[in-house]
Amino acid sequence: MPTLILLRHGRSTANTSGVLAGWTPAVALDERGAAQAAALPQRLAGVPLAAAVTSPLQRCRETLAPLLAARPELPLHTDERIGECHYGDWSGRKLAELTGEPLWEVVQRHPSAAAFPGGETMRALQARAVDAVHEWNARMAAEHGENAVYLMCTHGDLIKAVVADALGLHLDHFQRITADPCSLTAVRYTRLRPYLLRLGDTGDLTGLVPREDAAGAGGSPDAAVGGGAGAP
Repeated sequence: MPTLILLRHGRSTANTSGVLAGWTPAVALDERGAAQAAALPQRLAGVPLAAAVTSPLQRCRETLAPLLAARPELPLHTDERIGECHYGDWSGRKLAELTGEPLWEVVQRHPSAAAFPGGETMRALQARAVDAVHEWNARMAAEHGENAVYLMCTHGDLIKAVVADALGLHLDHFQRITADPCSLTAVRYTRLRPYLLRLGDTGDLTGLVPREDAAGAGGSPDAAVGGGAGAP
């Protein structure tokens, strides 16, 4: 079965402003995010990609733009199933406000029971994402062969949910996984089991420096809902 490279979009204006974007329109890459996207063609220069699949959201399309410019022959597909979590009434709100909501602790400790008001459940997010991955795996294998490699540009919580499934982890453990902006995570699927080849690879170790203000990275013990802004 094919190898899937999961790419989180570059750092966005919502990431740097501490806002949970969700499906809010017109959320673009910030200056650093644009630079991260510009570096993608070189980072992936040695990888023979069969296709790219993207979330329909602007920040993902902007992230892929330099890669597509460098590889005009690369087929691009859009799939709403790999779009951001539908956070409902939480969308557009400051993360600092959301930490005071009773649901916040459920999202952190028991995400399989989390249902966002006016949005979707974390279980639904994982189900649609994993279904999409398996369907694209089958399509890539049929069209490009069992050794095909393809790219999926998507969002932090979705990547974590797919990785948890690949590792056989219960969804309640997915907050133990991180995916920084423009990080690459690779999973090779086989008939009997997936293999995690890379996790959150940015080629940059500055994200390992402890930060007092970083959720799940040396400051607050909480995971960064939506994915976080990555290294400063």
